[in-house]
Amino acid sequence: MSLDKLQQRYEAAGQGHLLKFWDNLSEEERTKFASQLEALNVERVNRIYQKAVSAEQEAADPTKQAEAIGPLPKEASESVNDADKVQEWRRVGIAAIARGEVGVLLMAGGQGTRLGSSAPKGCYDIGLPSHKPLFQYQAERIARLQEVAAQEAGKPAGSVVVPWYIMTSGPTRPETEAFFKHNKYFGLDPANVIFFEQGTLPCLTMEGKILLDSPSHVAVAPDGNGGLYAATRSPLSPNDPNTTVLSDLSKRNILYVHAYCVDNCLVRVADPVFLGYSITKKADCAAKVVPKTQPTESVGVVACRGDKFSVVEYSEISKEQAERREPETGELAFRAGNIANHFYTTAFLNKVEAFEEELAFHIARKKIPHVSDNGEFVKPSKPNGMKLELFVFDVFPFTERFSVLEVDRSEEFSPLKNAPGTGSDDPETSRRDLLAQHRRFLENAGAKVAEGVEIEISPLVSYAGEGLESVKGKTFTKSGTVNDVVELDVLV
Repeated sequence: MSLDKLQQRYEAAGQGHLLKFWDNLSEEERTKFASQLEALNVERVNRIYQKAVSAEQEAADPTKQAEAIGPLPKEASESVNDADKVQEWRRVGIAAIARGEVGVLLMAGGQGTRLGSSAPKGCYDIGLPSHKPLFQYQAERIARLQEVAAQEAGKPAGSVVVPWYIMTSGPTRPETEAFFKHNKYFGLDPANVIFFEQGTLPCLTMEGKILLDSPSHVAVAPDGNGGLYAATRSPLSPNDPNTTVLSDLSKRNILYVHAYCVDNCLVRVADPVFLGYSITKKADCAAKVVPKTQPTESVGVVACRGDKFSVVEYSEISKEQAERREPETGELAFRAGNIANHFYTTAFLNKVEAFEEELAFHIARKKIPHVSDNGEFVKPSKPNGMKLELFVFDVFPFTERFSVLEVDRSEEFSPLKNAPGTGSDDPETSRRDLLAQHRRFLENAGAKVAEGVEIEISPLVSYAGEGLESVKGKTFTKSGTVNDVVELDVLV
């Protein structure tokens, strides 16, 4: 695109100020800047800004009747308390995995900044005896599940594949890919580990003007975990503009996708129970939730806003609503704690583009370093602009058939959010919860584990407690790491 055309386009969009320093740029800077501006859909940025601002104003308008917030209808939610149902859901899920109909989508764009690490969060070692990082645990769960599905379906070993789509951010992609290469993809076939990148949006002034972070570069920020949907339509790499996550899912005939966040050490990747539940319910989108621990727990809950499903933030629920209980069971009415763990049909993922313009991005007002009108670099001391984000659950109101599965927090959710030593959602609690689960695996298989003994069971040995029948009647008195079921004998 010529400079004239570029100027006309940006002037028409009210963003002509971006070219203010053009005359002072070197040829190399001009080339790079022109490509960034050409690639940027500036008209879409303006539409997103207008929609975000008007949605925020509408929500704050006291004269507008807010949609009533209500708990989930009973028919929309089930739990894993019924063993017979769980067994049937698992059977359906394992069959879908064995037929090659399931893919996994990992949201892994974050860095471990709060943990004192600049590396991608998935590289983090939570202090297990094996020192396996989060990425390795998840990779080994996929490997074990592929093996279990092949065995149960009577298929040859190695014939079942669950492709793993890993969404990084711009800053974390090179290091994430290098980490996987260095570790030989943790035993998975590299052809089935697909990296792609979360999108970005320009940072804006409070009035919607795009900011520069240098005279030749637009300041950008990740577009939130809800950027996942647009990212599945973007080219996997500049060298291959025709291949996207959606096109790859289609080529592999994947019908169902499990999506989750990297920081949960207990995540059941491609959980056959959740998959089977969602398939049985004919859901186009589903959410796995955990019960809130108490009315005041500050977590978003999956609930209804009007007649649509939504995630309702804790601050939006009144004290009376938060404390309301079901008359029959005594359980909290608003208890479905959101853990960013979702099921989609690929058909639904392909439909998102059609309603994406209706989604209102959320405004985060931030201190954004930028270049001022006179070309000076400014580091503000108070919020001066906004970043726009979409959340992964913003699509819930647009689903036709939505279902919720409530699971046991101690078995499935232990997030890593805080610095070591915080006392909650930190590396120590993640380590504690994972090793406590491995103790339960052994005890549920009929073994005893002596007080103070810590046994770490590789996911390659057991995905969710299966395959440990040989420990029945044994008492384990020694701590250790187990990479093969026969290694348990030395810990007796």
